[in-house]
Amino acid sequence: MAMQWVYISIATLLACYIFLNKFVRNFNGWYYHLKLRNKEYPLPPGDMGWPLIGNLLAFIKDFSSGQPDLFITNLIHKYGRNGIYKTHLFGNPSIIICEPEMCRRVLLDDVNFKLGYPKSIKELAKCRPMIDVSNSEHRHFRRLITAPIVGHKALEVYLERLEDIVINSLEELSSMKHPIELLKEMKKVSFKSIVHVFMGSSNENIIKHIGSSFTDIYNGMFSIPLNAPGFTFHKALKSRKKIAKIVQPIVNERRLMIKNGEHVGEKKDLMDILLEIKDENGRKLEDEDISDLLIGLLFAGHESTATGLMWSIIYLTQHPHIMKKAKAEQEEILRKRPASQKRLSLNEVKQMVYLSHVINEVLRCANIAFSTFREATSDININGYLIPKGWRVLIWARAIHMDSLYYPNAEEFNPSRWDDFSAKAGTFLPFGGGSRLCPGGDLAKLETSVFLHYFLLNYRLTSMNY
Repeated sequence: MAMQWVYISIATLLACYIFLNKFVRNFNGWYYHLKLRNKEYPLPPGDMGWPLIGNLLAFIKDFSSGQPDLFITNLIHKYGRNGIYKTHLFGNPSIIICEPEMCRRVLLDDVNFKLGYPKSIKELAKCRPMIDVSNSEHRHFRRLITAPIVGHKALEVYLERLEDIVINSLEELSSMKHPIELLKEMKKVSFKSIVHVFMGSSNENIIKHIGSSFTDIYNGMFSIPLNAPGFTFHKALKSRKKIAKIVQPIVNERRLMIKNGEHVGEKKDLMDILLEIKDENGRKLEDEDISDLLIGLLFAGHESTATGLMWSIIYLTQHPHIMKKAKAEQEEILRKRPASQKRLSLNEVKQMVYLSHVINEVLRCANIAFSTFREATSDININGYLIPKGWRVLIWARAIHMDSLYYPNAEEFNPSRWDDFSAKAGTFLPFGGGSRLCPGGDLAKLETSVFLHYFLLNYRLTSMNY
């Protein structure tokens, strides 16, 4: 009798497994197949995952494993090198694209594709002037906002500020008597830099008050958007509100200073620009819009740059021959410098050819932005496959960056691959593309160049094993 119950239990468990794995697991795919069965073109190959959650658990598992490419690699191995796959991520049916020409087509098409970030990102990085506006309004705001941080003259304005921050930060780090957590310290450096650039040196106290709040926001970006105690998204929202409470009084104070005609500095910061610009109807931005813009730019400007700085130092330390070559270039720049010149010049930064190759290789191998998000505004046919209206489109740049078809021995960190190398259109997208191209790319590269210049000349990193 006892054995009979064992057999029944085993049979029941097996039946449950078959039911879950064969029926429930495929229900999502069947649902969308039936829903779109009358369309002219088929959906791309792929896997829609479980009902409601889709493939989110598999995505989190792969990214947490230390092998961030595993998720997309599994799709390619299972469904072939089509460059386009269906999936269900971050609460929405989605199409993943990882073929250069298709990526460019989506990024350059502002008519059929709009920004399509997950709800968690929309809530945490909300920014009406750059997102919830028409294409013409977006172009207007973007032109005004990016003017202070793009171009030769703009970068030259910030070079001295960045240089002072880098020198002081490296000196402080080298004087510490205990091991440091590299990413944490790089976040401090990049955040201090971005605050000076966007809000002026008078607002340095903001660095002390914000603490780890931006890290909380980053952790919530791709989390399940449940605003309830205990959830990552809830903690991220609380941190964003905390930052807004710190930033808003600074905006109010600067507005009052401008109104009273008080001197705010010889050089305008981005906050001054935001307080002065008007939309196409002649209206100035609301204080909340300015606060949102500053929070978004502060977040984007320091989190990604800090990660780039960390990986630059790690890769250089792990490859002594590359570090030696990069250091020799910096020493040569110093040898050519006139005796009367005491600081870095933008012209010298432009002479850092090999270092720029190092930075490009870091952006290729370790870019924090694995994908760019869009949403189809109508049914679109790409290469004979349907992208349905309302579906998200994930331009998975990292899959292209790590593809040996475009970068031989892609897993190898090799800055020399950029010698006399011009990347095929669509194969190098570290800052996105099209009208939504990241406006801070040149500023991030400048900050990284200045930091690595002084690091290579005067410091070295020793990894501690525990």
